[in-house]
Amino acid sequence: MVGVYTLFMANPDPPCACTLLRRASRAVSAAYDTALAPSGLRITQFSVLRTLARLGPLPISRLAAEAALDRSTMGRNLDPLERRGLVRLQVGETDQRERVAHLTPAGEAAIEAALPHWRVAQARVTALVGQVTIGALAEQLSALRSL
Repeated sequence: MVGVYTLFMANPDPPCACTLLRRASRAVSAAYDTALAPSGLRITQFSVLRTLARLGPLPISRLAAEAALDRSTMGRNLDPLERRGLVRLQVGETDQRERVAHLTPAGEAAIEAALPHWRVAQARVTALVGQVTIGALAEQLSALRSL
């Protein structure tokens, strides 16, 4: 397998930052998905449940923003969670067009069951990359939101 450094040296153009970061993101997601598999949740679903646990019921558009997903992707993540009874979707009180996601008691139990598996993935990724590096990368890349 050719390393990134070798590719960089063979090509005068630097490797595409987007491609490298997407690969890294997919690898990290796969590590979390593998660790969470016994819980029956994927990392995006786990994150949605944790966001609802932290912030309470949220309109789907706000939940999507909090989870860094677009609204249609959020809908695809909520469907199986709703079918499993982990979230409940209701019409908004002030805007009948709005749907609000609520964490159910079964959703709370799913978080508790998945948390040890998430901690394993978190420890592995943090040990590999380093907490300081992860924090610095997140801070540096947050500047892209304003572009």
